[in-house]
Formats: sequence, C-alpha cells, structure tokens
Amino acid sequence: MSILGNILSRVFGHPASAAPPASMPPAGGATQPTMTPGSATPGTAAPGTNTAYSATETNFTKADKAPVDMNHMMTDLAAKSGKPSNWKTSIVDLMGLLDLDNSLTARKQLADELGFTGDKNDSASMNIWLHKQVMQKVAENGGIVPAELH
Repeated sequence: MSILGNILSRVFGHPASAAPPASMPPAGGATQPTMTPGSATPGTAAPGTNTAYSATETNFTKADKAPVDMNHMMTDLAAKSGKPSNWKTSIVDLMGLLDLDNSLTARKQLADELGFTGDKNDSASMNIWLHKQVMQKVAENGGIVPAELH
C-alpha cells in the first residue's frame, strides 16, 4: 500500500477518528452504525471498526465513510502518547502519532507519490509541502480539517 494510502487508512479507520459521540452508547457492547460501500443505509460493525473502504484504496469517496474530525482525533492520540507533538505543522509528528514510518526515506516516498517537484534534499521545505498536501487529501476525502491547516 502507498504511504498516502496508509495515512488515509489510519485516519479514516482509527477508532478515535470519529467526532465525539453526542451520548454514551448503550451498555453491553452494542455495535455502532457504519456506512457500507454503495449503500445508502447504515450497517453495523464492531466498535472501532470501519468497513467503509478497502485498506488498499487511496481514493476514498466522501459517501463511503463517516466524517473524521482530524483535530479531535490527533489531539486525542497526542494526549494518549504522553509525548509532545506538533502534528498541526509537522508531517514527522503526524505520521508518528499515526504509528507510521516517518523516516526521511518514507517521507521522500510520500513526496514522490504526491508529485513533489522540489528538492527532496531540502527536507524542511519538503516536509512543509507534505504536511499541507496530506491535510488537503484528508479534507478532500471527507475529513474535517481546521481551515488553518489546508
């Protein structure tokens, strides 16, 4: 799977990716509704599961999944990690919180996937560009991304 595909899978398939629920689910481990591909009616899935897309897809459609509040999800992951994180501006921190390889090699591969035309040896410029592109891709695929991160 592509690096971008891995990022989108983690964002849209992560148990904490949904916006905070309005109320607590019923006791007894009830299932949560999810949209299944090509369906206009919700199905059910085990808690924390998202059956709305294949893990190998990189072009998700907005109708295939519930919206993801990126700020809520990433802030929650940062708090649970117990480590300082600057995911709002750092592609390295963002990938790290998603438990993905954030090495320079992986970021260069992501740059290739996204069509970066700059100097990949200028990692600071590349990283800034990558972060903006990833936030844009999350938004294009139905994610709720704070306006200042586009």
